[in-house]
Amino acid sequence: MNFTPQSTKDGSFTFFSEEFNEAFHSIYGAKQEAEVKFVIPTKIRQLAKTQAKISILDICYGLGYNSAAAMTAIWQINPQCQIELMALEINADVPQSAVTNHLLDTWQAPIPHLLDQLANQQQAIQDNFYGELLLGDARQTIQQLVKQKWQADAIFLDPFSPPKCPQLWTVEFLALVAQCLVPTGKLATYSCAAAVRTALTKAGLNYGSTPGMGRKAPGTLAGWSGNFVSISQQEQEHLQTRAAIPYRDPELKATAVEIKILREQSQAKSNLESTSKWKKRWQKKLANSELEA
Repeated sequence: MNFTPQSTKDGSFTFFSEEFNEAFHSIYGAKQEAEVKFVIPTKIRQLAKTQAKISILDICYGLGYNSAAAMTAIWQINPQCQIELMALEINADVPQSAVTNHLLDTWQAPIPHLLDQLANQQQAIQDNFYGELLLGDARQTIQQLVKQKWQADAIFLDPFSPPKCPQLWTVEFLALVAQCLVPTGKLATYSCAAAVRTALTKAGLNYGSTPGMGRKAPGTLAGWSGNFVSISQQEQEHLQTRAAIPYRDPELKATAVEIKILREQSQAKSNLESTSKWKKRWQKKLANSELEA
């Protein structure tokens, strides 16, 4: 499958997925998104100051930007730090296209070379790096890591949006992901969807907001423990609506359509406030606050 590079506002490039009808990154900046949504919230640089080894789980590896940004941050602080990377991706087309189109060349050496090996050989090894690209349905490949009791200091959760790819935002999948997080680790995602946050809670994780980038909506940072930025009143009330009913996939093999239908059935039976009513109420509140200002 061929992917055509598309420029973003920070000068970096992304791809557009015809299958999901979404770009792989924010139009405001692909490289900037990797930094703001994943590297900074998980405090990769702080870890590099205190740890001789950092383990990363990159879910929906895609072009490899999140991993490249993390590797850059770590080795700028501690060039001798050992990095262990486990990356999950449905197939090699996207990472290989990123390499073919030289989209990783702007990162410092040896990162482009290592990610080239990862994309084309599914493994990359050097003195201070070990990486594997696990190809296939992430619902299945994550189970390999759980069975091995492998855990990460930082998890990057970066699938396509929940309405487009609900398979990787379910209670059952995120429960497996949580098992791959060390007690002090952090999971970062760009999504602030109420259904996602509910699923994270059901997985036993605490969470808070991360700053938005180019838009008002924040991201989410989760972990077993630690201090998190409190979510806003608007977000808290969103969690009391039908939007907070999570996606379910008990056998971890349902199609996107089946998962969405199951959720719609649960929403139809729910006594929670409708999301449209919550949205109208907050639109009115925000409009009034702007008038008062």
